[in-house]
Amino acid sequence: MFDDQVAALRHDYRVITWDARGWGETLYDGRPFTYWDLARDCLALMDHLGIDRAVVGGMSQGGFLALRAALLAPGRIRGLILLDSQAGPEDPDVVPVYQGMIDAWVIDGPSDELADACAALILGEPGLSATWTARWKALPQESVRNPGQALVEREGIEDRLGEITAPALVVHGTADLSISMDKAERMADGLVGCTGVVAIEEGTHAANMTHPGPVNAAIVEFLAGLPD
Repeated sequence: MFDDQVAALRHDYRVITWDARGWGETLYDGRPFTYWDLARDCLALMDHLGIDRAVVGGMSQGGFLALRAALLAPGRIRGLILLDSQAGPEDPDVVPVYQGMIDAWVIDGPSDELADACAALILGEPGLSATWTARWKALPQESVRNPGQALVEREGIEDRLGEITAPALVVHGTADLSISMDKAERMADGLVGCTGVVAIEEGTHAANMTHPGPVNAAIVEFLAGLPD
């Protein structure tokens, strides 16, 4: 999902993409986890690769873990890139809907209707959505349970944003159906190292995939301006 960002950055930066616990091809013990666990995994991966400090970023849930990594190890985070993310808990009105989608996926598998609904929330582009729904349907249906629970059960950390002093880039699609712009704005306001939200016009929840040009431009500018 970050192929366009890797292509834009790889000649000037070392770019590491990874499948977090519960996603992609990473194998794990199958137990429930939180975004704090994923943040510790990220830091452990940095240890494994011999990386003392890095710019850490992600989209949506990737932003959740990036913020927590900055709280756990502030000295190791050179900067944050937060794409279509937020610092609050899940909206209580939405939790039952998401929980129902998770339960249906685990019990009955991803029906066309359910997979299309998820794709609409995240991608919003028919051609791109079809590619990803096919990938999702090829996964074991149980695989969505723990990532889904981490999402709906996460606690908010808005009251701790002031502890994070690293430079931060907040990018958000104006057509994001999953996380509203005001939540990104509150996160940006709470981060002392952020100068505001970079709004991607008509960008979806996965604006880095649907609108890579302006997203990449914001990332390149941010990285170029980081202090040594």
